[in-house]
Amino acid sequence: MPGKVVHFELPADNVERAKTFYMKAFGWEINQYPGMPIPHGRHHTIEQQGMPTEPGAINGGLTKRQDPNKNIVITIDVPDIEASLKNIEKLGGKTVKKKEAVADMGFTAYFKDPEGNIIGLWQSARRM
Repeated sequence: MPGKVVHFELPADNVERAKTFYMKAFGWEINQYPGMPIPHGRHHTIEQQGMPTEPGAINGGLTKRQDPNKNIVITIDVPDIEASLKNIEKLGGKTVKKKEAVADMGFTAYFKDPEGNIIGLWQSARRM
């Protein structure tokens, strides 16, 4: 179902320090995956495609704190990033990072909502 939150990003001034903290504090498994710019964390069982098997669970990653991600970002699943960004802009939002590929898994983009929040968009390369 499109529109659900599927990912989160935790920005950090020191990514290694944050990685150690979340691994020790919550038992998260955090790894650097090939083709991924950020260490990716998971705290539950995942299937082969990398999606959580536990209902309602999402994965996330750590990222260097920099524009546009200076605060925690949630990412919303959409069927078409370009169409979503056009609609977001009609509704008063603003694109802050255009669509770009994430390894061979899909695409991401970022927008600012009318309240100033930065939100991520995700378009899977493998639509079911």
